[in-house]
Amino acid sequence: MLRVTEIFRSIQGESTHAGRPCAFVRLTGCPMRCVWCDSAYTFTGGERMTIDQVLEQVRAMGCRLVEVTGGEPLAQREAFTFVERLCDENYEVLVETGGFISTEGLDERAHVILDVKCPASGEVERNHWANLERLRADKDEIKFVVADEADWKFAREVINRYDLERRARAVLISPVWTTIDLKEMADWISGSGMNVRMQLQMHKTIWGVEARGV
Repeated sequence: MLRVTEIFRSIQGESTHAGRPCAFVRLTGCPMRCVWCDSAYTFTGGERMTIDQVLEQVRAMGCRLVEVTGGEPLAQREAFTFVERLCDENYEVLVETGGFISTEGLDERAHVILDVKCPASGEVERNHWANLERLRADKDEIKFVVADEADWKFAREVINRYDLERRARAVLISPVWTTIDLKEMADWISGSGMNVRMQLQMHKTIWGVEARGV
């Protein structure tokens, strides 16, 4: 059984897959409490569903790209089986994880989008650093959500320490929505000489900050 907050079809709003049609399975629950979290509604509630029930809804959407997200999807052990079942049906699977739970044992056919927590999140001490060593350059992406210049400096240090420009398919730098000057952030990135990518959350630009199921 899985506890599911919502299942919906939209376009991918982030990562190198931004703009692509995508089916989203948003699981309930998260062990972290990032101060800027934009999906706190996933912390509680949700509907208990079998994996077969979730797969039936995904099939009906007709999207070959599927993202498993949360909350923290990997906090539910059944999520590992669910990802395997999606891969068995030849879906292109993205797993968006906050980095607190180990990715060890996740189906190798899935693509990991790993969110490293920066200091302003309030959860930096809970990063599971071994996850960074499991990143694959042909599949996996890593994201830093940056609230201020101190977060950006932290991200740069982690990128260099773990050689993430080489280790990951893409290194994504994402601003905390409305809390950082985007032009200033663009200057930091453009002047860094690093092979990283600034990303904005496309879905928020289209549907607004408070929108759900988009």
